Amino acid sequence: MRRFRRLLVAVTALLVVTPAVAVAQPRAVVTVPVLTYNIHHGQGVDGALNLERIATVISRSGAAVVGLQEVDVHWSERSNWVDQAAWLANRLGMEYRFAANLDLDPLTPGDPRRQYGTAILSRYPIKDFSNTLLPLYAGSEQRGLAVATLDVNGQDVRFANTHLSKLTSAERVEQAQKITQLLAGPTTPTLLTGDLNAVPTSPEIKALTATWKDTWPEVGFGLGLTNPAIFPLSRIDYVLHSAAFKAKSASTPITHAADHLPVAATFEL
Repeated sequence: MRRFRRLLVAVTALLVVTPAVAVAQPRAVVTVPVLTYNIHHGQGVDGALNLERIATVISRSGAAVVGLQEVDVHWSERSNWVDQAAWLANRLGMEYRFAANLDLDPLTPGDPRRQYGTAILSRYPIKDFSNTLLPLYAGSEQRGLAVATLDVNGQDVRFANTHLSKLTSAERVEQAQKITQLLAGPTTPTLLTGDLNAVPTSPEIKALTATWKDTWPEVGFGLGLTNPAIFPLSRIDYVLHSAAFKAKSASTPITHAADHLPVAATFEL
């Protein structure tokens, strides 16, 4: 009996001092719906300026994060001097950041600066944001790479949005190379959206898809043509992604709210 008691005490002590082994819980799969859209400062194919139509397209897509191109902020009479990025964000109840690639003095001193560029709208908290100007050729229009760090269910996601030059392939190649450099290094899950003004077989697109996967060939149906909005002939609007994302769907919602069709995509993270 005495020996049994000593054994019982020893076993009890061992159980007390042995730490419990934590079992790692798998991270829950998160669905991330995305949209990229060149909104042509809110002007539809009918020539009418109507931001509400743009907001409706975004809302119906169900996107939680959106990359917009050709956004006016107090730019001119063509958009009624409206801050379009703020207007759309307020209308949709989303956070936003605006990237001014063109930034001009106001016509009247004291008025807001006249700006034009890209915007990111997000239902996820935006933790960080930057905009970097891209290589510029003489006679071309300044373009940039806007990058937001999002908090997606506790995980950092990098969402990048751009609008490459319309001038020459050579300029776009340099811009694509700069984008690759800017986004190199971190293993943060990354989405890259934008109007790239080039078809998939072009060297500038190949420069990007050497690093990021092109969503449309993975899960899109048909050719994915986006421009012009009526009888589109070219696929020049893209959603690219890093390997951390699994593409689940892609579509080009039919709308005449702007001169491009948007590209909607859904991912699992």
